[in-house]
Amino acid sequence: MWSWLKKIASACLGPVRRCARTRKDEDSSDNGIGGGVADDLLWSRDLGRHAAGEFSFAVAQANEALEDHSQVETGAAATFVGVYDGHGGAEAARFISDHLFAHLIRLAQENGTMSEDVVRSAFSATEEGFLTLVRRTHFIKPLIAAVGSCCLVGVIWRGMLYVANLGDSRAVIGCLGRLNKIVAEPLTRDHNASMEEVRQELISRHPDDSQIVVLKHGVWRIKGIIQVSRTIGDAYLKRLEFALDPSITRFHLSEPLRRPVLTAEPSMYTRALRPQDKFIIFASDGLWEQLTNQQAVEIVHSNPRRGIAKRLVRAALKQAAQKREMRYDDLKKVEKGVRRFFHDDITVVVVYIDHGLLQQRDASVPELSVRGFVDSVGPSRFSGVTAIS
Repeated sequence: MWSWLKKIASACLGPVRRCARTRKDEDSSDNGIGGGVADDLLWSRDLGRHAAGEFSFAVAQANEALEDHSQVETGAAATFVGVYDGHGGAEAARFISDHLFAHLIRLAQENGTMSEDVVRSAFSATEEGFLTLVRRTHFIKPLIAAVGSCCLVGVIWRGMLYVANLGDSRAVIGCLGRLNKIVAEPLTRDHNASMEEVRQELISRHPDDSQIVVLKHGVWRIKGIIQVSRTIGDAYLKRLEFALDPSITRFHLSEPLRRPVLTAEPSMYTRALRPQDKFIIFASDGLWEQLTNQQAVEIVHSNPRRGIAKRLVRAALKQAAQKREMRYDDLKKVEKGVRRFFHDDITVVVVYIDHGLLQQRDASVPELSVRGFVDSVGPSRFSGVTAIS
């Protein structure tokens, strides 16, 4: 354990390697890296190595400015995955990508282990950090108080899986069941007002607020504004000091905030990985709006690993096109911004679990190309190969 902690300390003190910018136009060069840009609004990494197997990721842009950010950090015996689905702007998702992993490493070092409490504390520190940023800047940029992000994190360390979630991104594990049939097991629950249990939770916390959840244009929204009940950011729905001008109708509250209506307390799931656990899909809700959990795991199970995240994204895009009675090839021609009327930004990370490697805690992981990440990931914030083992 102490050897691991010393390496953590070294990782914290040493330079963190960043392997992509947040916009394609910040690095538009093409060095012919395999698994690169597939079309104008789809980026992917077909296959990479992590501590206990291989991973694949893909990103599809729909908004005028991509609001999804994400990262994979891997060392010899540990893997970190983060998917951050922003709303109101990309600032919160970018902030999480820049800070949450560093908080996790620092807190694991201080506590001498990885645990649910360590992960929760990393979320809390990230939330407080972003609210501090809002406090410093909201007088010159008031709408930063309305910027927030869902936050989905997975940590694999010494055979244990830790998953934490805010919002409606989702982690689903593919398990082999009877007759070698793949079965989807959700590891998170959506914090979305469309769910009856979420509405009841909000009503129980706010019994004196008849407007805590409102059905608006057929969609349940908290205070008639936002669907997700747990986020990083969205400061104006958490603290009175960040109240927005009532003239901003999009974020108008019918009465001053009496208590926080959103929280940054994540739902946690922890378990020892089992031989029947074959892979985990981490994805923003853009994927799950189009595919069911079972559909997604069947696609992963029945196809080669290489390019599997891109295959999932394309399956979602084909479903979005079908809903509008159009061809997938025609959807690909729709420009960002306009494309948001057809589907959301989509980020997918598929992490395969090779149990032979999982037992070899001291096995090294081959270096991944920094340049390869830059060219293949496009706009998604991917950080790479930081030693955390």
